Amino acid sequence: MCLSPKRSSEYRLQSGFYQAGKSPTEVGTLNAVIYNNFSLQKWVCCARYADERPRSQPTEVVDSGPAQLYSRALNKESISLAKKLMADTQSTNRQPFTGRLLALLRRHSRVVTLLGITVLFFFYIDKASTNPPGFYIDESAIAYNAYCIAHTGAGEFGNRFPLFFPVYTGGWIQYANPTQIYLLAIPFSIFRPSIFLARVFSASWVFAACVLLGLLATRVSGQRRIGVIVGVTAIFTPWLFEVSRLVMETYFYPMALVLFLLAVFQAQRKESWSWSTVGMLAGALMLLTYTYTIGRLLGPLMAFGLVFFITSQDRLISIVKTWVLFALTLIPLLIFRSRHPEALTQRFYLISYIKPDSPWKEIAPTFVRRYLSDLSLVSLLMDGDGNPRHHVPGSLGSFLIGAFILSLIGLVVVIVRHWREPWWRFVIFGAAASIVPGALTADQFHSLRLVAYPVFLLVLMIPGLAFLLERPRTVNDGLPACADTPTANSTPAPTLSPAGRWAILAVLLAAIGLQAIYFQSVYRREGPDRGWAFDADYKEVYDTAVALPDRPIYLRDGTEPAYEHAYWYAAIEGRNRSEFIHLDEGKRAPLGSVVIGSEATCVKCQLITRSGEYILYRSF
Repeated sequence: MCLSPKRSSEYRLQSGFYQAGKSPTEVGTLNAVIYNNFSLQKWVCCARYADERPRSQPTEVVDSGPAQLYSRALNKESISLAKKLMADTQSTNRQPFTGRLLALLRRHSRVVTLLGITVLFFFYIDKASTNPPGFYIDESAIAYNAYCIAHTGAGEFGNRFPLFFPVYTGGWIQYANPTQIYLLAIPFSIFRPSIFLARVFSASWVFAACVLLGLLATRVSGQRRIGVIVGVTAIFTPWLFEVSRLVMETYFYPMALVLFLLAVFQAQRKESWSWSTVGMLAGALMLLTYTYTIGRLLGPLMAFGLVFFITSQDRLISIVKTWVLFALTLIPLLIFRSRHPEALTQRFYLISYIKPDSPWKEIAPTFVRRYLSDLSLVSLLMDGDGNPRHHVPGSLGSFLIGAFILSLIGLVVVIVRHWREPWWRFVIFGAAASIVPGALTADQFHSLRLVAYPVFLLVLMIPGLAFLLERPRTVNDGLPACADTPTANSTPAPTLSPAGRWAILAVLLAAIGLQAIYFQSVYRREGPDRGWAFDADYKEVYDTAVALPDRPIYLRDGTEPAYEHAYWYAAIEGRNRSEFIHLDEGKRAPLGSVVIGSEATCVKCQLITRSGEYILYRSF
């Protein structure tokens, strides 16, 4: 028989002790367990006190009927358990330093966690302004439009608070998504714009997403240690780390996805969703849709994935409410598309193998081939993205090998143990769907278009870690199970020994740590040499031009719309934009004027300086 905490208060001694041939130690143990619903700590303490009593000391016994009845509630197993706990306590007292250290960490866990996050954050943003070097043209366009919004409330072309921002001119015109630009406008409205501020702001959002991913892992698993492992692994994942250093449309996307996953996990714990829960889900879906170009496909896919949570009529109604509210957030997008029919599709047709007149019989097999190529383990674990702007060559793959093995273990655990749980079926669906946007384009393993994929892989680590950290017994801490105690956490005895599981986990965590160190060493050694991939040469030509007394300085586009660089650097230095004039395509600068061009050569000109692909000359 086991005494649950609820029933133990009914079992109290009426008077004295019941000896029944037991030693004073056993008498003390029995009294401590039965008496007045003592906590486990008091139980052990009383038992130890009984052990310390002299054996010659007489014990007064009152053999009352009720006392005898209540004392028989405990069997020999309870007494042996008490002795075991006494021995454990004595063992702990022999190692006061370890026990005190653990107690100190538990007592100040929040302070320790905050300190650890702070140290990791400063490591995360270290040398963010110089690695990567320079500022890519897309970064300059986003940063300059954010500066314009912060100070004038309009984009570079005068559009007041636009839904999508037109950037570049002529044949390069594109429409940038609004989320990152409006977010970056916040610090630019307070502080002076700079490359360092822009990169730190970008990195901060990815870092915060990694921390929240650890929080999600803690909530899903119920174990803080799993949350710590997942969060730290996310911070050191090369894929997310390199995305965090780019001031592009991708820097907020991991955060948008993690916020959505947190909202989904919180919602699926309830049978019926309140309007606040529905609004939270619809808002997260809206962020997924408006933050990055791939979101216009991935957002609706994630909304469709909510069908996995239809387990009752109430849940169906809640999900329909979410879909309706999400559809309302798409109305501005549809209105914009009706007014600018090709604005949101022009870029897609440029980078995709899908054209307006492409037949489905050609699209389908190409899509399958591209999907499988983006699933390639060679690209994922060994080579990474082939674009040096997205991934430092020679630093192995974009995802940590040890983390991927944990994700595979987690996938197997989900299929074997948790397949009937809607949450894990949704996670697997999300991982598969996150590859679709990249598979629709021609570039193989484009890490920016696949940026949602590593987030789902990290989430799949959770069941893998839970499996390797699983206890060998089906009861809590070796205590006898009570008849009225919930057993939802009970699992069959593991077939692999705890030592074996811990050994596997230790090897995988060591592999994660070693590869993270290797990646960081290569990134910090080779990363600053990628100036050619980030238009770093433009700054040298620009500095030479502004040092001359000639005004205005004319900007001529050749191989790219490089005029954005001049506008951005002028904003950093506080110069008036009127000092620069952007030439329309095909037009020449006036005679004798100074021109910055992104072209290999110039006609009827005097070359002043050249740096990489950019030249500074005087027009004749």
